[in-house]
Amino acid sequence: MELSLIVAASALLYRYGNVVDKIREDGFQIDAQVYSIIEGDNPTTMAKSTGLGVIELSTLMENLQPDVVLTVADRFETMSTAIAASYMNIPLAHTQGGEVTGSIDESVRHAITKLSHLHLVTNDQSQQRVLQMGEDPDSVFITGCPSIDAIASTDMKMPVDFFENYGGTGPGLDPSRPYLVVLQHPVTTEFGQGLEQINETLSAVHTLDIQAVWLWPNIDAGSDDISKGLRMFRTRNPDAPIHFFRNFGVEDYARLIKNSACLLGNSSSGIREGAFLGVPVVNIGSRQKGRERAHNVIDVGYDRAGIEQAVRKQIAHGHYQTDMLYGDGRAGPRIAEILANAKISIQKSFFTR
Repeated sequence: MELSLIVAASALLYRYGNVVDKIREDGFQIDAQVYSIIEGDNPTTMAKSTGLGVIELSTLMENLQPDVVLTVADRFETMSTAIAASYMNIPLAHTQGGEVTGSIDESVRHAITKLSHLHLVTNDQSQQRVLQMGEDPDSVFITGCPSIDAIASTDMKMPVDFFENYGGTGPGLDPSRPYLVVLQHPVTTEFGQGLEQINETLSAVHTLDIQAVWLWPNIDAGSDDISKGLRMFRTRNPDAPIHFFRNFGVEDYARLIKNSACLLGNSSSGIREGAFLGVPVVNIGSRQKGRERAHNVIDVGYDRAGIEQAVRKQIAHGHYQTDMLYGDGRAGPRIAEILANAKISIQKSFFTR
């Protein structure tokens, strides 16, 4: 097999960490780049960015002539990829289908499932949901989540200069002392409530008075409200022991959360990677509603007192045992084998048992 890689959307933007540079550092050749993000961070710009992605990706797929397009999860960029490939009669393989969450992500994920010809799911529950949507059982494979592969063999020791290597803004951090990791994204179906929601989390973390690593939110609609809340807090509380970062490389992010006292916010990484690493997690709000959880997760609402109490409980508990709910670290070879050998038909029919 030959890999052609298209890198697009926020992966190309400085304020989201220049992920494209990390891809090159890992030794991958990038065949094409797509600048498709329309500024604004609101529902309208998300919809328009999706449309622009369809236009740009269609041209690139016509040029690259792939035998299969592989797309991931539930992002609006993923929707662009799925629409372009399916209309161009290119077989579409999809990872992480069949999962249940809050936000617009669940609707997007299931829509992509119906456009996809090959389903590479993480676990039994996901497989059953994909089958419930009328997909052919011969097209659905349990592989585990590829994100677990990236961390399964990583050395989790924290270098003494770990935080200095990433810059950021705020008081210095000591990796030898307990620290929190906070990552809270906007919830697209709760657009307009982000500032109030992030203020509850900020207040809880400030009250806890434990050094914290705070990562910037993603590009979804409502990101401006979250960012505004973070900037206002930073201005009013310059001495608070919170250091803000744009992002970390995959392996370093695994080290970061593995060695933390607790991860809080609403990122799926707390539920996915957190389960495998046994990290204590406090999941806030509805963004991960319905997603299968291991025992490492406590769910709370947008309430500062509830968040604080849950974090203290998780810190007191300490780390959990490894749970392979989302994979065992060998998804990549399974997916490669399936892509190499699967017989894929672009004509889909609703499968009735």
